[in-house]
Amino acid sequence: MKFTLSWLKDHLETDAGLLEIVETLTKIGLEVERVEDPSAALRDFVTALVVEAKPHPNADRLQVCLVDAGGERPIQVVCGAPNARTGLKSVFALPGAYIPGKKVTLGKGVIRGVESNGMLCSGSELGLSDDHDGILELPESAPVGAPYAEWAGLADPMVEINLLPNRPDAMGVQGVARDLAAAGLGKFLDRTVAPVPEGARFPIDVKLDFAPEDAHLAPVVAFRLVRGVRNGPSPEWMQRRLKAIGLRPINALVDITNYFAFDRARPLHVFDAAKVQGDIVIRRARPGEQLRALDGRTYALDSDMVVIADEAGVESLAGIMGGEASGCDEATTSVLIESALWDPVNIARTGRKLGINSDARYRFERGVDPAFCLPGLDLATAFVLELCGGVASFVKCVGKVPQPDTRIAFPWSEVARLAGLEIEASEMAAILERLGFELAGSAGNSDRILVKAPSFRPDIEGKADLVEEIVRIAGLERVAARPLPRASEHVADPVLTPLQKRVGASKRALAAGGLVEAVTWSFVSNRRAELFGGGAPELALANPIAPELSDMRPSLLPGLIAAAQRNADRGHGDLALFEVGQIFKGADEAGQRMAACGVRRGSAKSAGVGRHWSAATGDVDCFDAKADAMALLAALGAPVGGLQVVLGGPAWFHPGRSAILQFGPKNQIGAFGEIHPRVLEELDAQGPLVGFELVLNDIPTPKSRSTKAKPKLELSEFMPVLRDFAFLVDRSVQAADIVKAALAGERTLVSDVGVFDVYEGKGVPEGKKSVAISVALQPREKTLTESEIDAVAAKIIAEVGRKTGATLRG
Repeated sequence: MKFTLSWLKDHLETDAGLLEIVETLTKIGLEVERVEDPSAALRDFVTALVVEAKPHPNADRLQVCLVDAGGERPIQVVCGAPNARTGLKSVFALPGAYIPGKKVTLGKGVIRGVESNGMLCSGSELGLSDDHDGILELPESAPVGAPYAEWAGLADPMVEINLLPNRPDAMGVQGVARDLAAAGLGKFLDRTVAPVPEGARFPIDVKLDFAPEDAHLAPVVAFRLVRGVRNGPSPEWMQRRLKAIGLRPINALVDITNYFAFDRARPLHVFDAAKVQGDIVIRRARPGEQLRALDGRTYALDSDMVVIADEAGVESLAGIMGGEASGCDEATTSVLIESALWDPVNIARTGRKLGINSDARYRFERGVDPAFCLPGLDLATAFVLELCGGVASFVKCVGKVPQPDTRIAFPWSEVARLAGLEIEASEMAAILERLGFELAGSAGNSDRILVKAPSFRPDIEGKADLVEEIVRIAGLERVAARPLPRASEHVADPVLTPLQKRVGASKRALAAGGLVEAVTWSFVSNRRAELFGGGAPELALANPIAPELSDMRPSLLPGLIAAAQRNADRGHGDLALFEVGQIFKGADEAGQRMAACGVRRGSAKSAGVGRHWSAATGDVDCFDAKADAMALLAALGAPVGGLQVVLGGPAWFHPGRSAILQFGPKNQIGAFGEIHPRVLEELDAQGPLVGFELVLNDIPTPKSRSTKAKPKLELSEFMPVLRDFAFLVDRSVQAADIVKAALAGERTLVSDVGVFDVYEGKGVPEGKKSVAISVALQPREKTLTESEIDAVAAKIIAEVGRKTGATLRG
């Protein structure tokens, strides 16, 4: 929504400056997005009189001018404009002024041996038009030395506000002025619309052609015929305002309708009456009908769309855009002015289906004031008669104007209960009345009052809406800050749930591991949801914002994979990303889980992968994803001693390069591995790409320890001892089982066990594999002797052999 400062002051009597108005708008919920002041670029330009103009002594096409710019004496300027002459009033700039049309700063110059101390300017040089054939010519009445922008009426800043969908009243300048007046920024000028006297007979029959169940599509449609109009350019003040908000002036009849769409949030339409053939009917479009609209495009219509038609066919797409065939131009001598109410849902669906985003659609789909339907027609008619002349007929109205009657029994104490704002009842009553609400009852004698919402506020439905109105106008800064109540009064520090703590700890741990946080959509396409175990009908959105965002995500992986591919497409293929967020396995609360997920692509290997048989390759593999998952579990304090790594993951992982992480068969907490090539192809992504995903809700909580018995950090003063073992084992035995057995071989000395090689091939019997592990022995009391180390090694070999059937490889 855009308007200019002078436009606002048509409806608001105020002494407030632009800055105060802008701050107040944002404060009361009409957030200001942009302010443009065209006079700022023209602050260095003044009106001036050419006292003398004579030929340049050294150039045929130049003149030497003496210019009176309001100073003590005339200024000499060399000018090449063909219309420069003695007695002309124009626009002048001194050296140092920035010329917006040329994007240069003016300096003193010497042109063909003659000094020039300024510039007489054209419209092009001021950035006001494309005219560069001559300097601007101002009327005799222009005062010499006056700031040009102020004299020309250009000192009128444009303000753009960001409107919420539930504020249709603020889609007009009048509604914005009402809010500012309610906030104490001036007096609201609520001018009553005078009805246009009944005139000639309306010669055209108009009817609504809908089935009874479709009557809501067009509750009321009103027309008025004005004969004998003279259609030409609209007044300069109107054109200036329309241009300021980005609209192109067309002609007086069209500009009037555009003007009132923004001035009063009342969309209107005008038809050239001479181009309308026969009677008018408002109906559903028929299959196969088309409309060439005012935007020059032809639209195919269907029966879900409402149209205004005559005997020749469709003339207008109701509430959205008129047709080119019946548009008004300079030859128009009789005009039909239409003011109507249309169904907001139908307007929104039609506009979306056809891809039309008009100012009329924007307003009708959010709801316009039904009570202003006929007064709006009167106001537009009065403007047409004033600007274009003519004789008006009486109003032809079909249907019935709705009479909304929203009444709310409102206790004043509700403001303190819901918002924490302590405010006098008399002040609350004054705020509501200034906003247009009607009150029944005494604010001083009773806590409860009956409030009737105005017709232009369809968003007001209950007590909470009235609380919001009072709080936003009174000011959020008046709401006293109070600490939230705690479950226990003895808790001094903020309390986070275990899951909230895990979310924060997960982000810190993954970032410390070299992954970069990403935030992706909570929605994915149905196909992507199905690829990752989702796509159930109950998780589909009823009204998705885009076809590719139709389902709640069952996993964080599709979003991260897409993000990784977008980076790769831009030349950043080696990267690691993570996200911690919600996933949706079901529509109920139990189906909403909090997950931590990470992906690595290209050569962005994990720092957690050390000596490894795959280290010769530079690309990521499933062990990088495993290292990230294990590091996260360690950071969360999970009891990893009981963790089981089961070969083979979900269908979106490579079956031979993935695994499930679980604490027993009934508690699978996640999985890791290489993304399946088929899934990558479906996602239009390229590998190598690995990832993991853990469900934070399912990770067992570590056993709590007494704060008194909190163990101290123990650092041994003795060097650790590293020993490598290579075992021959059946191919079906998992390396994780060998690691667990080695850890159990001598618990007091074995501090770490890791797999660094797996080999099958020459020298290894058929059906067997060689698994090499590195064992770290950490002495705590004394340096280990060779015999003690050998004894520990023997225990490890025996334990691994007993639990896995492995033998030491020779």
